[in-house]
Amino acid sequence: MSGGTTLTSPACRRAPTGKSADTVYTGQESKTECHTLIRVAVVDDHAILRQGVVQLLADQTDIEVVAQGASGADAIDLVRAHELDVVLLDVSMPEKSGLEVMSHLLARDATLAVIILSMFPEEHYALNVLRQGALGYLNKDCEPEEIIKAIRVVAKGKRYISHRIAELLSETIDGKLGNALPHTLLSDREMQVFLRLARGEAVGQIALTLNLSVKSVSTYRARTLEKLALSTNSDLTYYALKNGVIT
Repeated sequence: MSGGTTLTSPACRRAPTGKSADTVYTGQESKTECHTLIRVAVVDDHAILRQGVVQLLADQTDIEVVAQGASGADAIDLVRAHELDVVLLDVSMPEKSGLEVMSHLLARDATLAVIILSMFPEEHYALNVLRQGALGYLNKDCEPEEIIKAIRVVAKGKRYISHRIAELLSETIDGKLGNALPHTLLSDREMQVFLRLARGEAVGQIALTLNLSVKSVSTYRARTLEKLALSTNSDLTYYALKNGVIT
C-alpha cells in the first residue's frame, strides 16, 4: 500500500472462517460475548486530526477502526484490503480530491457508506457530495458526538442529514439558493468532468476513463463552462483551486 495503516484490536478477533464477517468475538470461545461492530477506515492527510478521530472512535464499543490512511491512493488500497462498512474521507487530499476517490470507491462497492469530512461550509459541497453518493457530510468543526452519530446512521444504509444540510435542502426546494457557489448545482456527470478538466486531463482521456464518447464529454464540458460562467479549461482550474474543489 501507499501508506495506509491497518489497525487491529487486542480485545477482539474476527469470526472464524464460516462465521459472519460482521460478527466479532472476544478471546473466549463462548459466543455469549460476541457483538456486531461497525468497521471503519479513516482517511485524512492531516495526521493530528486523523489520530484524533481514531482515538474518539476507539472509545466506542460498537465501532472498530480497522485501518487509516493519508491519501486517496490509501483509501482505494484500504477498500481493496478490508471489508469495511464506513469510510470517513477528507474532501481535500494530495493527488486526488475526496470526490474523485469516492467515485472510485463506490464503483468498486456500491454498498460502502462514505462520509465526507471537510473544512468548507456545507454551502460549498454538501448537496453535491450527497448527490454523488456520499451518505454523510461533516464539517470538521462539528462536535465529536456528531461524527459518532453519523457513522451509526450511515452504517444502516441511511443518509446522515445534519441540521444545516436540512436547511439547505429546504432552501433548494424553496428556490432560495441564490448565493450558492455555481459548482454545487452541477449534475453528477458534469461534476465528474469538471474535476478532471480542472486537473488538466484531456477530453479524450476523460472519455476513456468515464466510458463516454468524446462528443458526450465535450457536451458536459460546454454545459459546465456555461453554468460556471467561464470560457476555458484554465478558467476551470483557477475556479476549482480558488474554491477548494481541488488542491
